[in-house]
Amino acid sequence: MRTPKIKMTQMAALVSLAALQMNSVWAQEATTSVTAQSATEKSALNFDTVVVTGSPIGRSKMKSSVSVSTLDMEQVMQSAPTNSAEILRAIPGVRSESSGGEGNANLTVRGVPVSAGGARYVQFQEDGLPLLQFGDIAFATPDMFLRADGSLSHLEVIRGGTASTMATNAPGGIINFISRNGKEKGGSIGITKGLDFDLTRYDFDYGTPISDKTRVFVGGYYRVGDGARPAGMTAEDGGQIKANITHELGNGFIRLSFKHLDDKSPMNMPVPVKTTGGNIAELPGIDPRTASFYSPYWSKDLVLDKNNNHIATNVNDGLPVTNNAFGAEASLDLGQGWILDEKFRKSSNSGRFISIFPADNGNAAASMTYATGPNAGKAYKGAAFTATVFNTSLDDLGSTVNDIKLSKAFAISGSTLTTTVGLYSSLQNVGVTWNFNQYLLQATGDKPALLNSASTVAGSPGLLAQGTDVWGGCCNRNIDAQYKTSATYANLGWESGAWNLDGSLRYDKQDASGSYNQAVNQAYSAANSKVIDYSVDHTSYSFGVNYRIDKNLALFARSSEGIAFNADRIMFGNPLDGTVPISTNIVKQHEAGAKWKSGDFSTFVTLFQAKTTESNFEASTQKFTANSYDAKGLEVEAAYRFGDFRLSGGMTYTKAEIVAANDASIVGKTPRRQANFIYQIAPTYTLGDVIFGVSVIGTSKAWGDDANTLTLPGYNVVNAFLNYQASARVLLSLSANNLLNSIGYTEVEGDGHAARSINGRTVRATVKYSF
Repeated sequence: MRTPKIKMTQMAALVSLAALQMNSVWAQEATTSVTAQSATEKSALNFDTVVVTGSPIGRSKMKSSVSVSTLDMEQVMQSAPTNSAEILRAIPGVRSESSGGEGNANLTVRGVPVSAGGARYVQFQEDGLPLLQFGDIAFATPDMFLRADGSLSHLEVIRGGTASTMATNAPGGIINFISRNGKEKGGSIGITKGLDFDLTRYDFDYGTPISDKTRVFVGGYYRVGDGARPAGMTAEDGGQIKANITHELGNGFIRLSFKHLDDKSPMNMPVPVKTTGGNIAELPGIDPRTASFYSPYWSKDLVLDKNNNHIATNVNDGLPVTNNAFGAEASLDLGQGWILDEKFRKSSNSGRFISIFPADNGNAAASMTYATGPNAGKAYKGAAFTATVFNTSLDDLGSTVNDIKLSKAFAISGSTLTTTVGLYSSLQNVGVTWNFNQYLLQATGDKPALLNSASTVAGSPGLLAQGTDVWGGCCNRNIDAQYKTSATYANLGWESGAWNLDGSLRYDKQDASGSYNQAVNQAYSAANSKVIDYSVDHTSYSFGVNYRIDKNLALFARSSEGIAFNADRIMFGNPLDGTVPISTNIVKQHEAGAKWKSGDFSTFVTLFQAKTTESNFEASTQKFTANSYDAKGLEVEAAYRFGDFRLSGGMTYTKAEIVAANDASIVGKTPRRQANFIYQIAPTYTLGDVIFGVSVIGTSKAWGDDANTLTLPGYNVVNAFLNYQASARVLLSLSANNLLNSIGYTEVEGDGHAARSINGRTVRATVKYSF
């Protein structure tokens, strides 16, 4: 039986996450092998935990020659995240710019650059398979189709290492969200309310055996509210349900899973600012922590769909997404030591991305009048700016993915040789339609109205430019592409006494087909259609060694190279019909480190070097870049337990440089948004029926542009929680994200006219009943 203290800690950890914007209410018995082990193992970093992500076979952290972190519920709780990407801020080495809301997070790992958007070099997985094959599709990133709720068991995060050979398009790392599967009987229901903003969220989960060999799990949530940046209307509305059924066999198991996500949430874009001497300053009436340019006073945004139809869209829809997925998984012992593992998933992904991006920080139009809202028709004398509506239809981002591998361990003269071979295949659709319209908007972050002036388009309130007139006609685009990826991979691992050595190779081939088009005069024509028809391939490698000096100390080293293929980021430049070489993105990494535990203290220290060569395109600047980077640094992860007190944290130091570029003026500069230091620290304390704690997540200053002329100041985010066990089944929770209401800029436009900050303070309360 669990001791009351351990039981309290687990329950509190589960519900404290529920009290955040995700507001997931977790089951009382939602312990996993990771969670249960963390409660009993002296090493606070759980070095004896077996990790399956990025590994051909499950292997403990102490025996692995990779940098790996596991996040149990207590650790998730301490970071006080407000969305799925924000959870990852608690992991050393991970740079997660999750200031955009429920999707479109910019994310990378130690030393690897942040590209124009998304997570080009890191793969988001759900139960071992990618959500999208590409992490940086413009306006369509994997985290848009991911929600962390009570169905989540734990996370496994690999940085560098075998990620190059165990997954496609993941040379920087793998982030695997692993689902619960009903192994523990029980469930919970709960409700969360926003205390200083409008939010109501309901969560449920339940797992149970239905026979001696079969068990089921189901969980999900529904939420409705204004969002963390209130816009005067319902901005969040939707939910998710996930379910699976597992049948144990005499030689393994089979599992079927289902997921339905139908959710709407706002997108937080940069807001107008001013810069003086490279320093960012706020404009009157626009608080970057709370500003929302969604408003009840928007008119319909008229756009062109892929079939040349003009349709009216609601700007306030923000990010409505739908994901339907069916999965099958099996692990079978075939006899004589042969193990077969199979994973399959078929997903449909669609939705829309509508956000408001400031094209300037002040529009000097004369004789302005209110075009919408209660003052429509009256003269307006205040400040205004040009608002670009990024309105992208996610027509089809569906995928079919399969990964099958065969493994066998051979005993040879007191040592063990493990062999693994695998075949991976995927079909990823990229069907999107861009529309950019520009409007004259009141310069306020609280329910702005559209404005008219002499320069606006007649009959369209506030409209300055439409579709093919925006930014030189760049941005009425339609893409209808398919990417077929096939990969063969193999791994050899040798263990003898204190030594573990392994080497792996992966051959990836990608075949791209389809077409892309750019509208002219508000219409798509066959004459402007361009063919996509090319193939690219690459062989990646990873070799590592781990030596255990004793049971509490191990040293490791690894060298790897991997690739990230491009999708839409290389369109509208060179031909993609196979007549010219196709650009790719290569990451070479070297790392060495130590793992040490002593009593209740443990630490993971890694020296690293990452060399990256990439090509890129940015929608907001309309520029193509081709840069090479070299980054070196140190990563430290540590944890300590003393009775009812626990302290965990980490620090990453990175020294990065642009070593080559088609713009010679930036060679030798520090890559944009690359801080020298990022750090995390999270103390918690259990006092009887109460557990409370804080987490501090921070960064030193960074450059906002590759020319190193704009400064992103360093900042700290302080989060806090308090949980009270009111009875055996009822738990009350209170939590605050960004308790001190700090401004934290994560990006700034190259000319300094706009910047994006983290959200301001939000406070939530949760009541949960477990059964």
